[in-house]
Amino acid sequence: MPKIKLPDGSIKSFDTPITVADVAASIGAGLAKAALAGKVNDRLVDTSYLIHDDASLQIITEKSPEGLDIIRHSCAHLLAQAVKQLFPSAQITIGPVIEDGFYYDIAYERPFTPEDLEKLEKIMHEISDKDLGVTRKEISRDEAILFFRKQGEEYKAKIIEDIPASETLSIYTQGDFSDLCRGPHVPRTSKLKIFKLTKVAGAYWRGDAKNEMLQRIYGTAWATQKDLDLYIKRLEESEKRDHRKIGKQLDLFHIEETSPGMVFWHPDGWIIYQEIEKYIRQKLSEHDYQEIRTPVLLDKTLWEKSGHWEMFSKNMFISESENKAYAVKPMSCPAHVMIFKQGLKSYRDLPIRFAEFGHCHRNEPSGSLHGLMRVRGFVQDDAHIFCTEEQIQCESSKILDFLFECYKDFGFEPIVKFATRPAERIGSDAQWDKAEKALEKSLKDRGISYTLAPGEGAFYGPKLEFHLKDCIGRLWQCGTLQVDYSQPERLDASYIAEDGSKQRPVMLHRAILGTLERFIAILIEHHAGQMPLWLAPTQAVIMNITDDQAEYGEKVAQLLKKSGVRAKLDLRNEKIGFKIREHTLGRVPYQLVVGEKEKTQQTVSVRTLSGQDLGAMSIDAVIRLLQQKIEEKVSNKVEE
Repeated sequence: MPKIKLPDGSIKSFDTPITVADVAASIGAGLAKAALAGKVNDRLVDTSYLIHDDASLQIITEKSPEGLDIIRHSCAHLLAQAVKQLFPSAQITIGPVIEDGFYYDIAYERPFTPEDLEKLEKIMHEISDKDLGVTRKEISRDEAILFFRKQGEEYKAKIIEDIPASETLSIYTQGDFSDLCRGPHVPRTSKLKIFKLTKVAGAYWRGDAKNEMLQRIYGTAWATQKDLDLYIKRLEESEKRDHRKIGKQLDLFHIEETSPGMVFWHPDGWIIYQEIEKYIRQKLSEHDYQEIRTPVLLDKTLWEKSGHWEMFSKNMFISESENKAYAVKPMSCPAHVMIFKQGLKSYRDLPIRFAEFGHCHRNEPSGSLHGLMRVRGFVQDDAHIFCTEEQIQCESSKILDFLFECYKDFGFEPIVKFATRPAERIGSDAQWDKAEKALEKSLKDRGISYTLAPGEGAFYGPKLEFHLKDCIGRLWQCGTLQVDYSQPERLDASYIAEDGSKQRPVMLHRAILGTLERFIAILIEHHAGQMPLWLAPTQAVIMNITDDQAEYGEKVAQLLKKSGVRAKLDLRNEKIGFKIREHTLGRVPYQLVVGEKEKTQQTVSVRTLSGQDLGAMSIDAVIRLLQQKIEEKVSNKVEE
């Protein structure tokens, strides 16, 4: 009979096989009421799961790390059940958990409206209030196909047909609704109270633009009403900060149908882009990188050798010339190996650090494109370090220094995720041991905390992911560091070792910002368009009160420009209050007003974007102030 080891180390013995729910009840009524699922020997199961043998058990509640995912997955089923009640002819497809919520893809004859979402949400609450039990039943693949075809769910049947016939499936039922799912799910619908449907979007069946368009209903679910309210406020704030809206307001960029997923940079937006590129280029020099440039078109055979053709060909743009196929590069890695292979390399030459602002293109589905966040044409601040195995540790540490310096200047403290070896991988265990230990030691030596992500590394090596949290709490993955033994081998890169033997270098992939387009979008939303002074397209605007100060205003503007300040002159025949309001909306950090008094005293009246009056200052003093603030980057923003 089973002995159950609990998280506190205690052991409870039972005379007969027992469910997770019964174990929870034996501990206390409060835990029994709160139980959503269980974790038996690290496997997530329903509360109805029967434990026959000795096992470790953790009761999953809304406070557990897995609790919210279970609530959200169960809410997806709740949504699908409501859809079938309100629209019986609708067909359901898939409904996974996503960050902060869930969605369900639905096939229906007409577009869903905001009024439909309100009705569906009401029905979901009604189903929740009925306190329906949620039961699990195992079924063969062929039985599942027949079951869903009888219900008219052709999409669901097609999904199941792609599953091996030998696999046993599970169906979850609540009331008159059944859905295919691995689970686990909450034991009763009454566990689902705090949720909200948020929007509808289009989605191609199986993500293929050649297939029919479905409707994706998004929702969110939380453990408490307070958490939901905070999330809704965050959504509202996100809407205000949408980089597409701000980009249009500030005339930074645009994207149009003539070139979907490709960015048209306007003058002010291009200034931001160039300043970031200039900043990274300066850092590359400080950290002993050699900047290179590689072709955009590369022969298909190179991508086949590197392994990318198998992994990325569906997302590559293909071109043909003289009966040869070429791919527009989605990344720069193989091209950097080609440069490394030119000429004989010695162990004395290593490490070699190649960096490139790589112009890359990926044929992303049109439905996934999203402003600067998800594009087809982009530039990566890409680099590859070729080193010996013994140098992995040292080079990884140097890359971490580089990354943290940059993130600090942009005002971020990264959150690090360490992804280790997956089940399907290449390379020896000894290689993986060395790579993982080097990355881990690099983190520990610098006292960097991190989250372990077992099994989430690339097939060729472990990786570090660097996530940046913006001012409203959203996380954005930007930088990465990966250790790669496979591409040097696949592409026959080598160096001559100290003993004269031919050896393979190890290749470290690293990116700091990720793609410049996406990083600029993050900055725009993080700062709500009010860029730090060093990145602001216009750092100061000079405004005259009357035409009598026009010539003096021109003198001030020229002196600022000569000193390296991006200054503009506004001599329009408008009231000074109107000018101030307009340039405040334009997010200009410093506003310099010149009237007759300032002209006489050879000064300017200085205002900040927040409205703070810094008083009259000499032109030299203003230049010194602006130069100092620009040099300090974001560590000292414009005075609030």
